[in-house]
Amino acid sequence: MRRARARAILLLAVPLLLVLYSSGSAEEQAGASQLVKNARNPLADQTSLQVQPNFNFGVGDERDTQYVFNIQPIVPIHLPGSWTLFSRTILPLIDEPGSEAGQGYTFGIGDIQQALFLSPPSSKAFIWGAGPVFQFPSASSTSLGTGKWEVGPTVAAIYTGQWWQVGAQVNNLWSFAGDSTRASVNTMFLQPQVNFFLPDEWYLTFAPQVTADWKASPGDRWTVPVGGGIGRGFTIGRQSGTAQIEAYSNVERPTGASTWSLIFTVQFVFSQ
Repeated sequence: MRRARARAILLLAVPLLLVLYSSGSAEEQAGASQLVKNARNPLADQTSLQVQPNFNFGVGDERDTQYVFNIQPIVPIHLPGSWTLFSRTILPLIDEPGSEAGQGYTFGIGDIQQALFLSPPSSKAFIWGAGPVFQFPSASSTSLGTGKWEVGPTVAAIYTGQWWQVGAQVNNLWSFAGDSTRASVNTMFLQPQVNFFLPDEWYLTFAPQVTADWKASPGDRWTVPVGGGIGRGFTIGRQSGTAQIEAYSNVERPTGASTWSLIFTVQFVFSQ
């Protein structure tokens, strides 16, 4: 069953990447390199929708695979004085392996996360924003979420050069309400981001998702991925965006956590 599921998802992902590869050069437009820079900028003044299948391999004693399909819209809201409020929502669909041998998979919605970044007037080269982040106990099954209402601060910043881009996003979530029988939450998320832009809309990317569970013992506190990926901008008719593939090995991870991950990302960018 697991192999059939994996093959089905890969059969969807691989042809999509091939289509994007062939279409990227089919319709070159002036300023297309700026399209890639904006698409890779989480604080760019544009509406976008990102879909991201994640394959997390080597989970638990049975070395199973966890599947997470993230849907992430980003919407800028223009405020007086050239300030901008960026709304970013993450809706995860999760296929979680059982915690014990012989248990099947559990599929459903995970905890939804909503972040708001208030960004002051800034140059196109350097943009930053800060605000609150919320996580809601929306999981359709106990194993797919924390069962807690969570809140905390978040900050993002990015600098774009001619052929490169560097930035980071960080937040920390604390639980304040929810199921009293579930463990309280105090977790950090840190994602540095480095992009190198190449000719013909190609780019190299490094964006590991580093996490820390401050409630866990020191040996099970950190998840530190090392790796990277490659992507390309595309234009199909009037629709533009980027597609990329990344692979990361978790060199530091909690007991039973994934040993490595394969991540596909397709981002659709919509004109203002």
